[in-house]
Amino acid sequence: MNTALRETVSTSLTLLVFAVICASLLAVAYVATRPTIEHSERVETMRLVDQTLPPGSFDNDPVRDAHTLPSDPLLGLKHPGVAYVATKGGTPVAVSLEAVAPDGYGGEIRLLVGIRADGRIAGVRVTSHHETPGLGDYIDIAKSNWINQFVGKSVNDPPAAAWRVRKDGGRFDYVAGATITPRAVVKAVHKALSYFEKHRDALLPMPSPAGGGDKPEEPKA
Repeated sequence: MNTALRETVSTSLTLLVFAVICASLLAVAYVATRPTIEHSERVETMRLVDQTLPPGSFDNDPVRDAHTLPSDPLLGLKHPGVAYVATKGGTPVAVSLEAVAPDGYGGEIRLLVGIRADGRIAGVRVTSHHETPGLGDYIDIAKSNWINQFVGKSVNDPPAAAWRVRKDGGRFDYVAGATITPRAVVKAVHKALSYFEKHRDALLPMPSPAGGGDKPEEPKA
């Protein structure tokens, strides 16, 4: 084996060993920090979910009791989402749905829409967006209270034609010069309410009566 070949093989082996060591260190670091990262993510998720649900109305952990939602155009979901169900004494009282407004000025606006069992909104929060800082980012509760105007609204209150910003003849406020963003959010929230009305029984199933429920009907002749 000539000198050049030996040097090439030696360099390759050195790089291979270095790569294996680096990969091993990264794997160890990932395993060591994963529980902390997952805990932080869960705490942040619970913080946002809690803001969209009726205060003091539930005694469960909605994040722990969450279940998967199929992708649905009414929620703007291209992939499965999550429904966070709030219960009191085992009875469902509200649900917080993941939804997406796909037509924001800067792209997708991801939302949590909390809806009471009676179909009225308990709270809405923006979980991520790319709207223009200082202009369209007023949809974020950290920037303004704009998002709170949805509280108490339902799919038919106001009527469907009024689920628009005031500039378009609707009932919802907006900031001049930044109408694309609120238009997208208003439409997405109304669609989420429509999804809830369509799937209310599945989202908030009532517990079976004690004793196993009603006696099944006998087959008709």
